[in-house]
Amino acid sequence: MRLEDQRESSNVEDRRASGMGRAGGLGIGTVAIVLLVSYFLGVDPSMLLGVAETVQGNAPGGQSQPIDPASDPEAALVSEMKKVLAMTEDTWGAIFQQGGGQYRRPSLVLYRGRTPTACGSGQAAMGPFYCPGDEKVYLDLAFFDEMARRFRAGGDFARAYVIAHEIGHHVQRLTGVTAETEKLRVRLSPVEYNKVSVRVELQADCFAGVWAQHTNRARSFLDPGDVEEALAAASAIGDDALQHQSRGVVVPDSFTHGSSAQRVRWFRAGFESGSLKSCDTFAAAAL
Repeated sequence: MRLEDQRESSNVEDRRASGMGRAGGLGIGTVAIVLLVSYFLGVDPSMLLGVAETVQGNAPGGQSQPIDPASDPEAALVSEMKKVLAMTEDTWGAIFQQGGGQYRRPSLVLYRGRTPTACGSGQAAMGPFYCPGDEKVYLDLAFFDEMARRFRAGGDFARAYVIAHEIGHHVQRLTGVTAETEKLRVRLSPVEYNKVSVRVELQADCFAGVWAQHTNRARSFLDPGDVEEALAAASAIGDDALQHQSRGVVVPDSFTHGSSAQRVRWFRAGFESGSLKSCDTFAAAAL
């Protein structure tokens, strides 16, 4: 993946030094007060701690200053993330403009451990995710270490695919898909809503493929083997692959992101067509 001449996005929040991974980033005094209040009110202390974390994280000064690039061992990776985000901004901005719309740029939050979000406390175990409440993508950089080591799905374009997938969810928010599917959450059983969730996630994979195709046409940034990296990553984090690795048993009714084969298929569909029309997973009879 060639990024030498690519600008870096300014829409990146670096919270890696915030200390949220250590005791939630709360002082000992704050924790003691929360425990006392929970005791007298009969409230679950973990709930109050979560509220305190969110308030502290959103308060002025609650976020740390970015790490000095000169002493940051992850400086190259952070720069890569900023450049990939910039490419999503440029490409989706052009696609929306061509369709007569306007693209609203989301932020990318880099953190370690956990961090407050408008969707609750973000934790490393959750993996990368998009929060529609604040229109931010949250990414614990440890996820990329896990991808390379545990799933053998490393590489710069594999990382770009992860970002592009989450940005795909932002596109869904801007186009109304998120609002429509959220209406179904209260009407469907968990098993039935899982099926909707799979279609949402596969569409985000397809949007990632569309982004890659359009971006490569505009600036020819892909190297030989890059697409294969993305496909390997999509396959490695399919629900069936993850369930088989963690449980030894695959339960399709519990899928929320799609199988390995489905994720590969829909990324490929978006990449080969370069058309948003090819990403209508909701109308597809078979995924």
